[in-house]
Amino acid sequence: MPHVPSVRAVRQDFSRLRACAAVAVGVTLHSTQNSPDENLPAAGLRSAAAFSLTHFHHRLRGSMSRVDSKGKQQAQAIKDAGGVMTHRQILFVIFGLMAGMFLSSLDQTIVSTSMRTIADDLDGLSQQVWVTTAYLILATISTPIYGKLSDIFGRRPLFIIAISIFLVGSIAAGFASSMYELAAFRAIQGLGAGGLMALPLAIMGDILAPRERAKYQGYFLAVFGVSSVVGPLIGGLFAGTPEILFVTGWRWVFLINIPIGLAALAIVLRFLHIPHERRTVRIDWWGAATIIIGLVPLLLVAEQGREWGWGSLGSIACYVIGVIGLAAFVLSEKLMGDDALIPLKLFKSSTFSMATVLGVLVGFGMFGAMMTLPLYLQVVNGATPTESGFLMLPMILGLMISSIVSGQLIARTGKYQMFPTIGTAFVAVGFFVFTFATADKPVWFLMIGMLFVGLGLGQLMQTLTLASQNSVGPRDIGVATSASTFFRQIGGTVGTAVIFSVIFTRWPLNIATAFDSTRIQDGITAALSDPKVAADPANAQIIEILKNPGAAVGSVSGDTSFLNTSDPRLSAAFLEGFANSAITVFWIALAVILVAFVLSFFLKAPPLRAKSALQENADDAAAAVALEADRAASQTAPLVEPGAAARDDNPKK
Repeated sequence: MPHVPSVRAVRQDFSRLRACAAVAVGVTLHSTQNSPDENLPAAGLRSAAAFSLTHFHHRLRGSMSRVDSKGKQQAQAIKDAGGVMTHRQILFVIFGLMAGMFLSSLDQTIVSTSMRTIADDLDGLSQQVWVTTAYLILATISTPIYGKLSDIFGRRPLFIIAISIFLVGSIAAGFASSMYELAAFRAIQGLGAGGLMALPLAIMGDILAPRERAKYQGYFLAVFGVSSVVGPLIGGLFAGTPEILFVTGWRWVFLINIPIGLAALAIVLRFLHIPHERRTVRIDWWGAATIIIGLVPLLLVAEQGREWGWGSLGSIACYVIGVIGLAAFVLSEKLMGDDALIPLKLFKSSTFSMATVLGVLVGFGMFGAMMTLPLYLQVVNGATPTESGFLMLPMILGLMISSIVSGQLIARTGKYQMFPTIGTAFVAVGFFVFTFATADKPVWFLMIGMLFVGLGLGQLMQTLTLASQNSVGPRDIGVATSASTFFRQIGGTVGTAVIFSVIFTRWPLNIATAFDSTRIQDGITAALSDPKVAADPANAQIIEILKNPGAAVGSVSGDTSFLNTSDPRLSAAFLEGFANSAITVFWIALAVILVAFVLSFFLKAPPLRAKSALQENADDAAAAVALEADRAASQTAPLVEPGAAARDDNPKK
């Protein structure tokens, strides 16, 4: 086996390269300053420097080429072993998956806790639905595309592409100057995030048997837990700092992805090497086009319907285009057969179909909670972005506990049918608690509901994906995993659009209702008659707004930071209006989760397979070779003349 340099050796090459360049440049400058004939020595030294740089460049390229060759050897060794991977090999692959998942999960937690500050700085709180949903739309649409292409071309190249696109979007988002620009750049991030969310689950399905995955689940839960704890802290720090290195603090919410993403890319390039047999299939371009035509108008009207009017000409046009697009998508998938973006044969399995429906409903509730609660804590309870992130810890803690416990039980018993039912029940209890929230309720009351929601989601997220993967053959692991993630994202995207539309539709109406309250009016009158309140600069903006009731109702569409610094009596109507709007959302989410609870009783749970997709593919390949050998033997046997063997045993004398 050829010698393959270690990462340390490659780094030493880099160091020597930098040292050589520094010496060459230094000597060149010295000679240029002291030689009467500047051109001759400078040119010679530049040539020497260029030679050295070229030498080390070729050596580095050779090193990286040999590292890539080693990766191919590792993949071939796994294939030769019948798809069986050692614990060490599995850990190396998981390192690469963890890096990508950390990038995606950290970004979501940072942005969610910083969105209030970002929206206030760009003067568009009501426009944040575009920022959130643009990301989710592209992530949703790209997810099945990544899954299908990874089945064709392999998981590794698609995972690398996903990380690269995500980094480009992060750089652009860090320099956005308006909410609409930020929404466009978040859409680019979403295009990469679709692969970061789906491919790690597909790769896990490749290398681990369903029951065995629970043993390695702790690694991914640790990544999610760390990002959930660190994300709000970092996001709050950036959002609360005016400037960092001459750049507005909140912009680092996106720029921090650059070093993390480059580290993730390096780990993936080094460790993620698994065997893949490329298949010659048709690429479903029509499916990709029609799903975009079908989904984008429907999601657009879900966000803008409250402004356009649900029965307006623009809304009706979106309904018609969306329905036609989805019908064309179904027809395209039927014509493409097994090569379809989402093969319709998957839905012949009742397990996959029911897990998909549950995924849509759970996605609605999950994203509804994760998007509404931080905003509620910041607007109503006056929490900073950092504080709102830490206040969400009960939900994260519940999610981690229930994921670990349910994963271990699945690994030991092989049974998982009860977890969707128990999980939806816990989530329903959590949302029921939220419906009793009021503007004067303490934060610990909301934390009780968060804990229940987390305990429920932890049992649902992994179980539904496991059920989907277990219901299909090994060749369809990628498309089944991406389809499961896709439909959950559909639920989340629709849920986010509906929830924010309801909140910002109901908030002005609830503010107007709150102003009619005698208690609110008495409080405002008492506050305005207090000289200290009137003289406080922190109250200047809200006092100006209260002079015009119409402006008071419309003020919630822009910068709302004045609500947390003004006198509580002056802001009571605004906070109470938002709390009542959020309660409406919680009732909607509760109704959706209760439907999921009922449907969970109809989920069939066939026994979990004992082999990974790689092992099953290896077994299928070996069986195909044996069958071909038997067929060849049966075809050549008649060519031997009957009795020839007997004559050979008794030759004529």
